[in-house]
Amino acid sequence: MTSIPVPNSPNGVTVAPNGNAYVTRFSAAKVAVIDTTTDTVIVPGIPVGTNPLEVTVAPNGNAYVTNRNSNNVTVIDTATNSALVPSIPVGTEPNPVAIAPNGNAYVGNFLSNDVTVIDTATNTVLVPSIPVGINPQGLAVAPDGLAYVANSGTNNVTVIDTATNSVVGAPIPVGHNPIGVAVAPNGKIYVANFASGSVSVIQNPPTLTGISPTSGPTTGGTVVTLTGTNLTGASVTIGGNPATGVSVNATGTQITATTPPGAAGPATVTVTTPAGSASLVNGFTYIAVSHATSLTATPALAKLFPPHVYFPFLTATLTDLVTGLPVAGQTITFSNGTHVLGTATTDAQGTARLDETLTLTLILLNGGYDAKFAGTGTLLASSAHAGVIEP
Repeated sequence: MTSIPVPNSPNGVTVAPNGNAYVTRFSAAKVAVIDTTTDTVIVPGIPVGTNPLEVTVAPNGNAYVTNRNSNNVTVIDTATNSALVPSIPVGTEPNPVAIAPNGNAYVGNFLSNDVTVIDTATNTVLVPSIPVGINPQGLAVAPDGLAYVANSGTNNVTVIDTATNSVVGAPIPVGHNPIGVAVAPNGKIYVANFASGSVSVIQNPPTLTGISPTSGPTTGGTVVTLTGTNLTGASVTIGGNPATGVSVNATGTQITATTPPGAAGPATVTVTTPAGSASLVNGFTYIAVSHATSLTATPALAKLFPPHVYFPFLTATLTDLVTGLPVAGQTITFSNGTHVLGTATTDAQGTARLDETLTLTLILLNGGYDAKFAGTGTLLASSAHAGVIEP
């Protein structure tokens, strides 16, 4: 382990994109700069305000230092390691500071119970005061732009929408004396409660924005990808039936799952986490699978002179070519040219039988007959021709 001397009560530390570490020296009103390549102090003290506490770096490379007892923020140019803006006035006893995705700096003011917003493009105060709970002591901003402020005096967390700089909803109760807050890659918020010896976990309700592919067979088995936010710990239903093989990525923004069997037509997709549910109404469409069929017809057993029937039935058997199984309960139409001889329904063996006694003459004159299955929503049509055989 390496020990780098930094006197006068070092408190906050951050690392800039240039690789240097910036350390606040609370009782010296200065910030030290450490070269992280050599682990040596290259600048003992950049003058800042009184009792600097926290420091963070914006995407523009500037470091923002909260000065607790001078009620201001000092901006340091990390390219020159000098104070770019010595003092930006904020609330009373500024403590935590964090940068939002929009580039603005958010400063929690411990004694004035508010948050000040600084425009880092101009280094001016954008919003002087957003009221929060008592004694804000921790502050973190999530990738979605929501800022979470830990209020140590009221044992709760205030949520600020950094797009509108307004408070979202009611404060969220946590443990006693929360002082630290951090956002995990999966979207969960972790709050350290100093006095209760615990960490509170906040999970926001899920959102669901898309599914791909958007359709699949009624038999299920389609692997789909769902996109959204706060999906960690989610279960998935499609058309009210649970999906299988549910897997959520580390950031809680994507789910892969396998569709269950479902009825033909649109189905609502729902994800449920401990924080709530979100749905895509009619987000997935089940498509009925069409199976090819085969129809075989048995030749009529008869003779013309003198007319005689050796077997009283015309028979046709229907088979599902995908499953290889006979198809029961389907209507088969028997015809001779344009003349319909009659219809019959297939039995458990897939066979339909039509009495040929009354239609013998037509069958004999035309040299046989035709059998036809018209098809259904899931079975394709098929037909067959059978001749006449004299035993």
